[in-house]
Amino acid sequence: MKKLLLVGSPNSGKSMLFNRLTGMNQRVANFPGITVSTSTGPAIDRSDLLVVDFPGTYSLTPISGEEQVSVEAFYKFLEAKPGEIEAVVCVVDSTRMEKGLVFALQVREACLRAGHPVMIAANMSDVLARHNQCVDADGLSAKLDMPVVPVSARKGEGVAEVLRQSRNGIPLLTRSLTESFIAVDQGHFRNLAEELANEYGPKGDYLLLAHNRADRFFLNTITGGISFVLIMFLLFQSIFTWAAPLMDGVEAVIASIAESVLPLISTGWVHDFVNDALFGGLGAFLVFVPQIFILTLVVGVMEDSGYLARAAVICHRPLRMFGLTGKSFVPMLSGVACAIPGIYAARTIESPRRRWLTYLAIPLMPCSARLPVYGLLIVTFVPNLPLLGGLFGMQGLAMLGIYLFGIVSALLVAAVVSRVEVSSKSDVPFVLEMPPYRLPGGRALLRHAWDRSGDFVMRAGPIIFWVSLVVWVLGYFPNYGASLSDSWLGHLGRFLEPVFEPLGLDWKYGVAIIASFLAREVFVGTLGTLYGIEGAGEEFGSLATQIQESGISLASGIALFIFFALAAQCISTLATLRRESGSWKLPIGMFFGYGVMAYSLAFIAYRVVL
Repeated sequence: MKKLLLVGSPNSGKSMLFNRLTGMNQRVANFPGITVSTSTGPAIDRSDLLVVDFPGTYSLTPISGEEQVSVEAFYKFLEAKPGEIEAVVCVVDSTRMEKGLVFALQVREACLRAGHPVMIAANMSDVLARHNQCVDADGLSAKLDMPVVPVSARKGEGVAEVLRQSRNGIPLLTRSLTESFIAVDQGHFRNLAEELANEYGPKGDYLLLAHNRADRFFLNTITGGISFVLIMFLLFQSIFTWAAPLMDGVEAVIASIAESVLPLISTGWVHDFVNDALFGGLGAFLVFVPQIFILTLVVGVMEDSGYLARAAVICHRPLRMFGLTGKSFVPMLSGVACAIPGIYAARTIESPRRRWLTYLAIPLMPCSARLPVYGLLIVTFVPNLPLLGGLFGMQGLAMLGIYLFGIVSALLVAAVVSRVEVSSKSDVPFVLEMPPYRLPGGRALLRHAWDRSGDFVMRAGPIIFWVSLVVWVLGYFPNYGASLSDSWLGHLGRFLEPVFEPLGLDWKYGVAIIASFLAREVFVGTLGTLYGIEGAGEEFGSLATQIQESGISLASGIALFIFFALAAQCISTLATLRRESGSWKLPIGMFFGYGVMAYSLAFIAYRVVL
């Protein structure tokens, strides 16, 4: 199978073009470093052509971890025999022609030496058209002896031409633009790129002036800091306040389905399983999926608008106080959705020490797997009182407080560790590209939020189902649900109860916590199954209502929240840390260290509140 290689600088629209070429839905965003591994997919209507998307890099001389991944993989593909690579497509941002051409010139020389055809895809042509600008593609093509195709990956314009040129065959390069690629420094490529951009690129600085005006506001010490706080407040407030109607709708649908299905099943263990395990366990988990949707949607707006990189700059100075860097902001914010992509995103941090400290902080970020647990605790213990005329709510404010607790905990841990083990090595300076401001695409954002929510359900759903099944079997037999405390699970729970009794939690919570070490979101499903068995014969109801009626105290609720906020319970996260760090030392140390810290602080909080 022939290959079409996609390379380009970060934030050039390369991954969006990959999606257009393949029909796939790889994540794209408007900040550097979103692609952290090589992606492949067959081209649309070309089953014989494999499209390969490499992580973005500014140069073929790597200076960071993710650039090393890209450059090494790219050179390995260039070792292929002539004819195996149909074309190398270098994606260039037309609005920043000079920057993109520096890398394109390096790629041209590498393809010349390897004997593979190469072309330039001048992306963002739609943005230039809105300002009555364009790229002289024919002139640039004649100068470089290679095709230059204007493309709008966002609208799909020019994509067919890229495939057509590739299929028809691109002539191999016959001359170098420099005497010796090895001897030429970066300054030569920059000078040549500047000449080419001035002659063949768009004229005028309309976009740059608009971006500078916006940056004077968002990067200002006062207005930038205030806007950052307001945007973060909006983010965390939206997770609960805006998702509440959707959550109520999902709960109503599940209750309606339960009322329709359960009467059709005759009384017995099958009826009890459907009611307790499916509607009680899996259904209790599905109620909180809308929060994942809203979280992904709002973060997506920040990414695509170009604000995320500005937020990293705003956070750089405060984060340095905790031993981190502004580049830690993006991985940590990614950790709010899921710790695993956050850990991968930490590859963009050039400093090994600050990258290691970021690894320590990411698992403490309030990820989406914790969200169902937090949502359940808030609904149970915090009244839904309106604030500011109903614009915000008490529960949304509580969600903000919970997220701030996780973020502050992550920063404090990084600060303590950075001061305990001081490095004598000089640090890498903080350098971050400012992507252009762009209006987010509503359809793409909604689709990504929908896909992210669906992926969360498909990933966690089977685990919750099987855990709920095991919990239901252990809790239902041998007395067929007559007494949960006398079941197999009851005996196991009472064995574990002394561990969690100091936190004011009974054995049911102990079983749910142990089960959640497989995946945090399992806690809600397990607890829903247990309360479903205990309330056998009753109608399907809200899990929060059942917990309230059980008589659990506020002190125990706070202890439970602190334990979940700090304990490193996610097996997948620990496995990812092992791959990225190269050993089990870091994940094992975090598992036991964070576990002891979580239990100790939960116990202290319980005694203080009690």
